[in-house]
Amino acid sequence: MPEQRARKYHQDRVAETLREEIGAMIEGELSDPRISFAYVSQVLLNPGGKSAQIYVAVDGGVKEEEETLEGLMAARGYIRHELLERMGVRHVPDLVFHIDRSEKMKARIDELLGRVRKRSKTGGD
Repeated sequence: MPEQRARKYHQDRVAETLREEIGAMIEGELSDPRISFAYVSQVLLNPGGKSAQIYVAVDGGVKEEEETLEGLMAARGYIRHELLERMGVRHVPDLVFHIDRSEKMKARIDELLGRVRKRSKTGGD
């Protein structure tokens, strides 16, 4: 049992390090004009550590999200090489980037719930 806990702790540390390092690269080191203002919201490392799902939240519309995703996918090799040097590990997982729309969904749900509450207050009086 402690063995599994240690493995989980290690994976969490690796995922957090990936999140911080990739976030720093997106903020200042990647010069691709397709990449808009974005930040890494979550990193999910697969159990074997061979690949990682990187969720990126983009400030902008659908067009900016698509262009940012294209730019990040094109820069995958550079990002992996930099991670290899910075982290000092033998293996860096394959990176797959996804757009994180959870904040936009949350805002929309809050807006709809607000409308329902407003209607129930005016309708019940």
